[in-house]
Amino acid sequence: MKAVRFDQYGGVEVLRVADVPDPVPGPGEVLVRVKAAGINPGEAKIRSGLLHARWPATFPSGQGSDLAGVVAALGPDVTGVAEGDEIIGYTDDRAGQAEYALVEQEHLTARPAAVPWEVAGALHVAGATAYAAVRAVAVRPGDVVVVAGAAGGVGSIAVQLARLAGAAVIGLASEANHEWLAGHGVVPVSYGDGVGDRIRQASGHVDAFIDTYGADYVQLALELGVEPPRIDTIANFTAVQEYGVKAEGNAAGASAATLAELAGLIAAGKLEVPIAATFPLAAGRDAYTELASGHILGKIVLLP
Repeated sequence: MKAVRFDQYGGVEVLRVADVPDPVPGPGEVLVRVKAAGINPGEAKIRSGLLHARWPATFPSGQGSDLAGVVAALGPDVTGVAEGDEIIGYTDDRAGQAEYALVEQEHLTARPAAVPWEVAGALHVAGATAYAAVRAVAVRPGDVVVVAGAAGGVGSIAVQLARLAGAAVIGLASEANHEWLAGHGVVPVSYGDGVGDRIRQASGHVDAFIDTYGADYVQLALELGVEPPRIDTIANFTAVQEYGVKAEGNAAGASAATLAELAGLIAAGKLEVPIAATFPLAAGRDAYTELASGHILGKIVLLP
């Protein structure tokens, strides 16, 4: 089969699509013929070596966690799933961006027919992270919640989940994405100098803040009067020690139950996962180049 690989840390130029042996499912594992696999900024950071201290790569390394596809084979002791089933899942082995992937049985859920393949394949990392972040800041009806990076993969889901929880949401995003945010009931606010004043003009107070971008947004949240337990960042880990804010993300939200809940919302028309672009597996470099360009609305997906 073909799979994305890299043999050393670096930019997109280190990526290649290699012929590798077909994986064989072991006990509790399911072999999935991948139909869609999302890509994520964290994967680009791992490939570049920026996260070596937290998540070192072993070479040759694969890439990818998100995936959706069709069950091709079952390992021993697998029950409750059959060959031919359409599933949404994830792998923790950096192996999703391939024609076939092994998935632990407890990491998959059924794909509702109303959830398109590219959406299903892009759901896990961004969806579980957004789910955990909204839960971490304890969004309640009537709250005012600010989301930095509101049009990105995580942010675009987080703003909708916060709205579903009954909050008024202010989304920080580039002007090109304001129309999409407004169409989802979010008050769009532009980045840049004076962003704090613009947030105050949009609302008299802020109850919770979700930072998906990094930079100085935790400090901004504190300046806006948000209490540290109601600030969650997935991008500024030093702020956790310095200010006592939360850093709950994918690890806190990752489960088949989360995937099933999010997929159900999508199927019911209550949640949208915007797809910015799709690329064939062979064009993985192009996909990551597009991701690096920034200001992407939603997700980029590989279609093996």
